[in-house]
Order: sequence, then structure tokens, then C-alpha cells
Amino acid sequence: MIDEALTHTLFYVCDLRTKNYIYPMRSHNGMRPQDVVILLKMVTIEKEEWQYRDLSAELSISISEISESLNRSHLAGLVDERRRKVHRQSLMEFIEYGLHYVFPQAPGSMVTGIPTAHSHPYYKKLFPGAEMQYAWPAPDGNIRGLAIGPLHHGIINAVGHDKILYLLLASIDIIRVGRARECKEAKRQLKQIIL
Repeated sequence: MIDEALTHTLFYVCDLRTKNYIYPMRSHNGMRPQDVVILLKMVTIEKEEWQYRDLSAELSISISEISESLNRSHLAGLVDERRRKVHRQSLMEFIEYGLHYVFPQAPGSMVTGIPTAHSHPYYKKLFPGAEMQYAWPAPDGNIRGLAIGPLHHGIINAVGHDKILYLLLASIDIIRVGRARECKEAKRQLKQIIL
């Protein structure tokens, strides 16, 4: 008899010929915000061989969290079997059609911080008339704007030395809080880099 608690955390594949349960499969408990950050960072890595500790150091995410995240992404079909290569088309589909439902964001109070969404320098040039500034809260930030919660606190340091990751994450924030015209441009920019 199968333990009842086990059935809540595992699904079983049944061999229809013998009616025997043959393979336990881990359930997928949903994506977490840091999963998106890790996948986007993987997209920006140019070298073939990298280690989990590389991602850990650059994103301020523990190695165990990196491992768990990549397992979730594998179950979701966003990375390959080795957890080294991002399925870019699948990631883009998730960002384009699911991200704003899974990780919605409502701007918070006025804070000092790092520009994000359409306040990012790239988008600031495209949308110069934008009235409201958006920022990830950071005491040493260079603007005042409405607070946008970063997908992971580690990105505050990571974007300082990875300009492509910074642009990708700011584009993600536009999808989370922007209007249709801004979202269209953010998706175009994301596709250009990811695909």
C-alpha cells in the first residue's frame, strides 16, 4: 500500500500492461521569481562551461537554491536534461504569456533606488515622456521612483556588472507594470536577446 503522504508529493507512472507503478516522478510546485533571474543569467553567459558556483557568486543566490531552481526549470521544460542550456523559445513564451500572471507587481511607495522598467536608461530614451519613475529599492541608488520589488534581492548587485542582464530584468519589469506600448517594446527587446 502506498503511503498517503507520499501520494501528495509524488505522482506515479503506471505501466498499463502490468498495472504496476514503475517510476516515481517529482511534482512541480511552481516557478519562483529567482528561477527567471537564473534563466536570464544563463542566457547572458557566453562561455561554454560554467559552474553553479559562478551563478551563485554573480547572483547572490546559494548553490543549493541554484540547483533547486534548475530542477524546477527542467520539470517545466525550460532547460535541457543537463540543466546547462536554456530552451530559449520556451522561456520566451513563458515571459510573453505567463510572467505577468505568475509574478504580478503593483508599484509601491516612493524610494531611492536603481532605475528599472521604463526608467532604465535604454527605455528612458525610447519613452522620454514617461511621468513616473520606477526603481528597485537600494540605498545607494541614483533615482527616486515608485518601488518595484525585484524578482530576487541579489539582482541589485548583479546588474552592476552585467548590463545585458540589467536590460533583460528591466524589460521583465515593464511586462509586470507597463502599458501596452511599453510592453510591446520590452517583448521585442527580450526576443532580440533571448532568441
